[in-house]
Amino acid sequence: MNLAVLGAQWGDEGKGKIVDLLTPHFSIVARYQGGHNAGHTVYVHGVKFILRLIPSGILHPGVTCVIGNGVVVDPQALFAEVDELIKLDIDVGHRIRVSDKAHLILPYHRDLDLLSEARRGERKIGTTSRGIGPAYEDKIARRGIRVGDLADPAALEQAVRDNVAARNRVVQDSTMDWRPVLQQLLLYADRLKPWVCDVSLMLSEAMHAGRSILFEGAQGTLLDIDHGTYPYVTSSNASIGGVCTGLGVGPRAISRVLGVAKAYTTRVGEGPLPTELTGDMGNRLRESGHEYGAVTGRPRRCGWYDAVAVRYGVRINGLDALALTKLDVLDGLEQIGICTGYRCGGRTLTEFPSDLAQLVVCEPVYESMPGWSTPTRGLRRFEDLPESARQYVARLEDVSGVPVAIVSTGSERDETILRTDVLQKAGFGRHIQ
Repeated sequence: MNLAVLGAQWGDEGKGKIVDLLTPHFSIVARYQGGHNAGHTVYVHGVKFILRLIPSGILHPGVTCVIGNGVVVDPQALFAEVDELIKLDIDVGHRIRVSDKAHLILPYHRDLDLLSEARRGERKIGTTSRGIGPAYEDKIARRGIRVGDLADPAALEQAVRDNVAARNRVVQDSTMDWRPVLQQLLLYADRLKPWVCDVSLMLSEAMHAGRSILFEGAQGTLLDIDHGTYPYVTSSNASIGGVCTGLGVGPRAISRVLGVAKAYTTRVGEGPLPTELTGDMGNRLRESGHEYGAVTGRPRRCGWYDAVAVRYGVRINGLDALALTKLDVLDGLEQIGICTGYRCGGRTLTEFPSDLAQLVVCEPVYESMPGWSTPTRGLRRFEDLPESARQYVARLEDVSGVPVAIVSTGSERDETILRTDVLQKAGFGRHIQ
């Protein structure tokens, strides 16, 4: 069985922990989109790992970790991440594969990213300014430089010269020299070479050999370039379609789809967030949940669980089940809100609107559920949860339209509830237990 794990909200749902938790059941973990704007955080025995480009399965020996063509790769960031893992005694080198079709993020992309945000003024997107958007722009404009291009120094030189010249025409307050960019790329080429392959072919051969694959997404459905809250989105397809285009596999390669959602809602950066709480409760969720970006450190905006948004994620991705994270953050609350619809223009909407202008003026329709005072942190059996917590999970299943198969009760790998009966009914079989 091959499983796709992706975000059902606005990113930061805890995908890293869930992928790390499930990795022992798979031979390969393959990342299909995004760049080093991801910050998949995994805690193992108190040690914190932040994985930006390398798939979250890297912490398990013997698992092959694949970076697909849908990912944009900053070589400097990739090697910094590899070196950091090596210092922590994680065996990395021979276990990584990078698609020869993956596009590269180069220094001029970071300059263009900063300039683009500055020019937007009050309409800024809130990017991480790591050059990811401009790298995808070059890809679509058919002027990007791919990992496979590093094997042809002459053609690479011409491409670098052209792209740096284009950068200098746009960024007029400074001039970049193309020569150091090329020189650095040639150094990167030697280190990358052992990892570069045709990922589509590699995965096809692996599946024919009976090896199982976990497809790992970054960001979340509501940040998808096509299906998210455009233009306040990321630059890639974070939803299920990105698996096929970002790795070169057919749709039948995806056996099941697991969405990851927090027990409340967060968003980083600009854009609408219907359930946002700006007062004491928002601050309480932020501090209790340590809601600060793993990559940027930016505070996340927090709000109650938005079932309308999650139902949209269920529909877009064909989710079979949810992994619900950070349930323990709600410990101690007297009442907990759930958004079940939006009130807009005298009407109540139960489906997520495609019109951003409409979404901006929508007001959430809440129902309230009793909280619980007994701590849930670290619990590993569903029946050990307080009754009110079990009722809350059951209600989220009802309003989201999909079963909750996994419940995270803390940041550590083993602070997790695997609901065996739900996994069976959702079609995951005995493969994940």
